[in-house]
Amino acid sequence: KGTGTTVTFKPDRTIFQETNVFSYDILAKRMRELAFLNSGLTITLTDKRGDKEKTNTFHFKGGIKSFVEYLNTNKESLHKIVYFEKQKDDLGIEIALQYNGGYAENVFTFANNINTIEGGTHLSGFRSALTRAINNHAKAKNIVKEKDEVSITGDDTREGLTAVISIKIPNPQFEGQTKTKLGNSEVEGLVASATLEALNTFFE
Repeated sequence: KGTGTTVTFKPDRTIFQETNVFSYDILAKRMRELAFLNSGLTITLTDKRGDKEKTNTFHFKGGIKSFVEYLNTNKESLHKIVYFEKQKDDLGIEIALQYNGGYAENVFTFANNINTIEGGTHLSGFRSALTRAINNHAKAKNIVKEKDEVSITGDDTREGLTAVISIKIPNPQFEGQTKTKLGNSEVEGLVASATLEALNTFFE
């Protein structure tokens, strides 16, 4: 509204050696992802190449809940989306999950909006808490009998699971240059305790 910043750049041919043609679909996928991760943010992507201008606007009030809904499109959802957010020390934790009728696990993890495709400590903390919460509830309600010595495994709890885990952390430590795996050791326990608390409340 009168002021702002414009950033313009040209691809460096010493880096973009094979091609300097940008893929609209790859950019649209990333812009959609960022709009999901930042509830209320509006991102407009316009392609002015060629004769016909192409524009997409991404805006999701539901944030990562909308992300899970989008991921479960055309799948049989088994319940309403479970969503929670917690602030633990300097760590912001936001998680949404929903089971569907399929068998595959579909979990996306992010640290400061960076897609940590190899997971890391936020993912391991979430997984351990999910398995523990389901086992605790199953035993408390006699769904699983203690005398039978049967327990629900991590693989069981992840079957048909769609989830998005997004954390905001002041000093992220990534394993490797590609930033695909989070390594902060303190994150695991904080995410696990937040997840366990939220799921226990949900089950009750």
